[in-house]
Amino acid sequence: MEPIIELKKADIYQREVLVLENVDLTINKGEFLYVIGKVGSGKSSLLKTFYNELPLESGKGIVAGFQLEKIKPKEVPFLRRKLGIVFQDFQLLTDRTVYQNLEFVLKATGWYQEKAIKERIGEVLSLVDMNGSASKMPHRLSGGEQQRVVIARALLNNPEIILADEPTGNLDPETSEALMRLLVEINREGKTIVMATHDYMMIQQFPARKLICENHKITEAAIDNEEIDFEALLDG
Repeated sequence: MEPIIELKKADIYQREVLVLENVDLTINKGEFLYVIGKVGSGKSSLLKTFYNELPLESGKGIVAGFQLEKIKPKEVPFLRRKLGIVFQDFQLLTDRTVYQNLEFVLKATGWYQEKAIKERIGEVLSLVDMNGSASKMPHRLSGGEQQRVVIARALLNNPEIILADEPTGNLDPETSEALMRLLVEINREGKTIVMATHDYMMIQQFPARKLICENHKITEAAIDNEEIDFEALLDG
């Protein structure tokens, strides 16, 4: 197995407050992994460390070939091009169409040829089954459709890793299940997916490796969900 994310003796801070301490973890290329825990347990902070929103202040880390403790500001955009990020609250530009949202990202990351841009947008919208929605404004889409567009946006630059922060948090159970099936399919195509969640039903329905954030620590959980007291761990 080839590691694509590694942290060694890492301390993670949010606004100068220690959130996770002495973190040791390895995520291999092509894995699907959950990061679970209560609200405020450090799930999002861990993901933010991976894409350098929170700089690694102690310990060592490697993400997609970049050393987090040594990364320079000018290198951060190149790290982020190897990552696709899916947020719970979508973060789509509300004054632009679906096409324009995706076009904006491509142009911001060095795409200039209109033909290539059009082709790539068509490809990613097809992957998430949103071909007919390019001209729609975000507010004309359901929550599930908006999240599919967010996943399409995350796939634009063919990232090695998808980081999904509570992607089903604002969705109903049926829509959440459809979205999870999409993420599983993307994972089968070879993408590494790290998903922070406290969606008990999705964790049960789509078993995968789990890391638990609790009491400032990260521990590994067995895939067998029976070993986890979800009610105690995920409540709140």
